[in-house]
Amino acid sequence: MKNLDEILAMAQNVQSELQKAQDQLDTIEVEGVSGGGLVKVKASAKGRIINIAIDDSLIEVSEKQMLEDLLAAAFNDARAKADAASGAEMSKMTSGLPLPPGFKLPF
Repeated sequence: MKNLDEILAMAQNVQSELQKAQDQLDTIEVEGVSGGGLVKVKASAKGRIINIAIDDSLIEVSEKQMLEDLLAAAFNDARAKADAASGAEMSKMTSGLPLPPGFKLPF
């Protein structure tokens, strides 16, 4: 068994790597799309919304409900892509760690 100093050093290294991964997640951008590209939501892999783009053809009072539905769909698409990007980044970071099967980090 490793001595306590080695275990503590390994824990600090893991904590440092997790922080780097979290910082990097905010630099990865994904784009959620709905309505065949009429509504686009750009977000970071951490879920921060960066930009919303709405096609001019949707800006009519009579189309308000459809626009709201398309925005919700684009947000959900961006969130799903952000989750996928986050999971991929965390998998890269934890691939060398001896974690038990099914163990998920809190990110």
